[in-house]
Amino acid sequence: MEGVRLAAVVAATVVTGLLAGTFFGFAVGVMPGLARMGDRVVVGVMQRINEAILNPWFLVVFVSNPVLAAVAVGVCVGSPWTVVGWLVAALVCSVVSLAVTVRGSVPLNDALAAAGPVERLAEAEVARVRRRFEAGWVRFNVVRAVASTLALGCLVVGAVLL
Repeated sequence: MEGVRLAAVVAATVVTGLLAGTFFGFAVGVMPGLARMGDRVVVGVMQRINEAILNPWFLVVFVSNPVLAAVAVGVCVGSPWTVVGWLVAALVCSVVSLAVTVRGSVPLNDALAAAGPVERLAEAEVARVRRRFEAGWVRFNVVRAVASTLALGCLVVGAVLL
């Protein structure tokens, strides 16, 4: 049983690390870099990124993140309460990240896509689309990065204590 517990915690830790790294990369590199660019570039690049990220690799990691955290909690029931407590904290943080994505980031991504191809938009419209998207998306992404990083830390502590 210890092998199953450790495997579950390690699997949850790996996918959480991948997700936290993705959100962190956007928070500290991609979005600050795009912030220095013109409206047309920002809208066009984010439209392409939002299309590209909907791929099997990302979706498996994204969906399995809270699922594997829940599995880790489930198989570790009966372990010392400190282990289970850290794993539950990781699960809560993973669910927060998922909820922020579904309720915050995805609607902004959908609105960005609905604006249509950036090449067909007038300058004033591109500026409006950017204003309605960028600041909110950046805030939501920072929350996702923090929540995912906290989940990762909690999983690591849970694994060490296991």
